[in-house]
Amino acid sequence: MPRRLVEFPLLRRLKPGLHVYEEEALNAEPAIGLLDQTITPIDAFFIRNNGDLPEIGDEHDWTLTIDGEVERPTVWTIAGLRQRFETVTITAVLECAGNGRSQFSPATDGLQWRLGAVGCARWTGVRLADVLEHAGPKPSAVYTGHHAPDRQIGKPGKAALSRGLPMAKALAPETLIAFGMNDEPLPRLHGGPLRIVAPGYPGSAWQKWLDGISLRPVEHDGERMRGTDYRMPLRPMRPGEALDPANFAVITDMPVKSLITTPVDGFTMKKGERLTVGGFAWSGAIPLASVELCCDDGQNWQDVPLLQGEGPFAWRRFEAEISADRVGPLVITARARDVAGNSQPLEVAWNPRGYCNNQVQRLRGSVVA
Repeated sequence: MPRRLVEFPLLRRLKPGLHVYEEEALNAEPAIGLLDQTITPIDAFFIRNNGDLPEIGDEHDWTLTIDGEVERPTVWTIAGLRQRFETVTITAVLECAGNGRSQFSPATDGLQWRLGAVGCARWTGVRLADVLEHAGPKPSAVYTGHHAPDRQIGKPGKAALSRGLPMAKALAPETLIAFGMNDEPLPRLHGGPLRIVAPGYPGSAWQKWLDGISLRPVEHDGERMRGTDYRMPLRPMRPGEALDPANFAVITDMPVKSLITTPVDGFTMKKGERLTVGGFAWSGAIPLASVELCCDDGQNWQDVPLLQGEGPFAWRRFEAEISADRVGPLVITARARDVAGNSQPLEVAWNPRGYCNNQVQRLRGSVVA
């Protein structure tokens, strides 16, 4: 029996609120209303895979190999990592680079995510920097290469994904080798027993089922690290234009963004009543600055207070009350801005892979008498 016939019903049972995409790899995202919590519950967290789910045995037998441009190649067990290095917890947003891809017109290649391929969790593990420093990086090391046992569907000899990080990010204090999520052991569906946590970077850099890290003297060239995979064009492009990989750069920072989680699309409110609008805003390496709401198609914007988040890489809650004095359709728009002045565009520029869509969200509802 094909594994997806087993995996899909399992996912629907473990995560009943998720929309499961009907394709060979297991991918699913929650309805937006399920994301209305500061910490996204595991049963509401999106699932992204590029290939088959690997067979995972007893985590006590799991090993992580550190090799390549290091003085002391090492093999670690999970118990060994826990015993040798400090355990830390970081709250961070994980977002697929293709989140919102379905909004591009004309359509682009790739999974047609809506807006739910994002979540904020507490990640527990050890600092990648501590593990690498124990191995002794050589001066020639400029990039990490990450390895895992998942394979392409129908091609068991080919890795499904093997990405990496520049050494500066690998050695940053927020980058982890994680074995926990939301105060629980890291679930298999989310990369357990070990995965990379790289706050601010797209989800593709958060390698799941991690069993190897090789330090490289060049930018890593593993699976989905070449061509235009997880890369953005260096200049505006037109649909149909030839793709030259030399004109693309690796995505190393997710853009500022916001998401209205309450009410949900299709809401109804009465004329004159007050409606609470709430959601979350986040950014990548550049800190978040503010959020605005608009109820008149971009004409007038209202600043909305931001609550403190659980650290610099967590999303932050915003809430405001609105009212309407006329019956008819109503569109609520949220727009976030970072401290460098970057803000969500009303319309995002098209790109051929449908990455990094951070255009403003338009929530559509109606006002009744």
